[in-house]
Amino acid sequence: MKQDRRGGGANIVEIILAILIPPLAVFLHDGIGTSFWISIILWLLGIIPGIIYALLVVTDTI
Repeated sequence: MKQDRRGGGANIVEIILAILIPPLAVFLHDGIGTSFWISIILWLLGIIPGIIYALLVVTDTI
């Protein structure tokens, strides 16, 4: 079964980017907005909080 991109699910590229470069994954998923800036701040404060936040945003958990 093929998943429609507009359905809101994360694809594998966004998940990999969320682990490697969290702000880029959030930018590609949501664009420049509040979640992007939160991701930048968390990434600068520590890579692990940035990764966790990016995974939550990309998978539409929050």
